[in-house]
Amino acid sequence: PLSRSPPPPPPSPEGGRPSRCAAGGGGWVMAAGPGGAAAASSSSSSVAAAAAGGGAGWRLPGRVLELVFSYLELRELRSCALVCKLWHRVLHGDENSEVWRSLAARCLAEEALRTDILCNVPTYKGKVRAFHHAFSTNDCSRNVYIKKNGFTLHRNPIAQSTDGARTKIGFSEGRHAWEVWWEGPLGTVAVIGIATKRAAMQCQGYVALLGSDDQSWGWNLVDNNLLHNGEVNGSFPQCNNAPKYQIGERIRVILDMEDKTLAFERGYEFLGVAFRGLPKVCLYPAVSAVYGNTEVTLVYLGKPLDG
Repeated sequence: PLSRSPPPPPPSPEGGRPSRCAAGGGGWVMAAGPGGAAAASSSSSSVAAAAAGGGAGWRLPGRVLELVFSYLELRELRSCALVCKLWHRVLHGDENSEVWRSLAARCLAEEALRTDILCNVPTYKGKVRAFHHAFSTNDCSRNVYIKKNGFTLHRNPIAQSTDGARTKIGFSEGRHAWEVWWEGPLGTVAVIGIATKRAAMQCQGYVALLGSDDQSWGWNLVDNNLLHNGEVNGSFPQCNNAPKYQIGERIRVILDMEDKTLAFERGYEFLGVAFRGLPKVCLYPAVSAVYGNTEVTLVYLGKPLDG
């Protein structure tokens, strides 16, 4: 056998239990426990045989394993993390190791790495994770496209249409944070929030698409209204003369599936909980826009920091 000890749990880029719901087939969903190890056996054994020298790979120095792992793709790395404690430690110990640096260089666009899009994601492992949690090119309105940087939505100038997009991966458990910002005019409606897989991502007219039914929850940055089930659930944040959103300002969204809440921050100032009593279903970060040629960027940050 490749290991003399039980396989540890795979590395979870979320910092906790991995999500069990995904879209687009490109996420961080991992099977845990004996079933996960069995599912990974064929892939990890082939990687081990080729890279580690016929079954003795668990004895190789960490630096050697790191160099070998730097040539592998994410699916193979997940399998290797199930082989033994040493392999798990090499992959999970340093989030700026050559393994994650090489993977980031292969899967992320140069623009994403050299601009400030990922400035709040300090590690290469975090950058790779953010890419896999970005907008889905297969789960958005036909009137938008995802730019080559992989993180920015561009809405085409289509009249009488509201258009949105969901991310590749949704969440049914854990705590998660991501940033959203507009890089163009808001128009009459600009909504950020969450949606189930059943929520529509396009409709006729200029409306608050997120929050228009019971499958989505949104905050309209134009008038500071909270929206759900086609109704206004009050203004947000709950203070007198709340400042309006400024173009380029990063809003941090915090989804807590344990407490079933959705909250927002602006400029590292906690604005409060916007929605409570969220259902125990798979919820996806989402946005909807109406202004032609406006652009919206979304970057997944991982588990939010308390305090």
